[in-house]
Amino acid sequence: MTEPLTALPTVEPEAEVYNARLVRRVDETDSLAYFWVRFDGDPTPFEPGQYMTIGVMANGRILQRPYSVASPPAVAGTEGYEFYVRRVQGGTFTPVLFELPVGHGMRMIGPKGKFTLLPDDDRTHIFISSGTGNAPFVSMMKQLLLEGRPRRAVFLNGVSYEHELGYRELVEGWQRSGEYPVRFVPTVSRPNDPKNAGWAGRTGRVEAILAPVLDELELSAANSIAYICGNPDMIVSAEATLLERGYPEEQVHKELYWPKGKEPRGITGAADLAAAMDAAASNADQ
Repeated sequence: MTEPLTALPTVEPEAEVYNARLVRRVDETDSLAYFWVRFDGDPTPFEPGQYMTIGVMANGRILQRPYSVASPPAVAGTEGYEFYVRRVQGGTFTPVLFELPVGHGMRMIGPKGKFTLLPDDDRTHIFISSGTGNAPFVSMMKQLLLEGRPRRAVFLNGVSYEHELGYRELVEGWQRSGEYPVRFVPTVSRPNDPKNAGWAGRTGRVEAILAPVLDELELSAANSIAYICGNPDMIVSAEATLLERGYPEEQVHKELYWPKGKEPRGITGAADLAAAMDAAASNADQ
């Protein structure tokens, strides 16, 4: 059942806290879009995989949310920081963000996060994501391409509907041309829905296809390393599959997101919760 629309708060067009602007936007679907935000001054360095927090002043308070950066650090000063965002019906910030005109002032702070690539790692990188959780992997791969040292990768992305496969054209293009040594493995979790009528690829949630993909591509702890980003249920399940297959914990890197009140059972203690809650928060397939 669709939630009823509620009135959006009044956004302040200019505010003292604003230090950046929305400079570009491209819509993928009605509820998925790419946003580019650029600092008014010099860019802040970051590592691929980290996240920035963006926001606006509305009704006298700051509305903000952290998002993984999808662009490479090399273009932060010119193109800005790219974010891949899903509009959440009834959400606090995303409905406001989707109504902002290009050129609007924003507040951007960061970077934060430790979900970054290990240096000089020549193993096959298994990038596992649900929904918009593919954003940090795009940042990583674009920067590696700019540096002229792309790493072999298998790019798994699970969505509900085919039209939600963000960055599909980009990654398929890399695979087709050989510009980046990547194998793209998308999957849809609702194959019987009319919206997926033309889909002929893999079906099921991304964590469900992980084991078959590992077998098909002969991937193991001896020749690969895994990075997982998305909703907590997916991460817990994918991590369990990898650990069962002999991947040590230090070889399974993950970035967590969950809605408030649905923290994963693996988090224990206030310190763990506080640290984890500070992770990038846009990476759920909601």
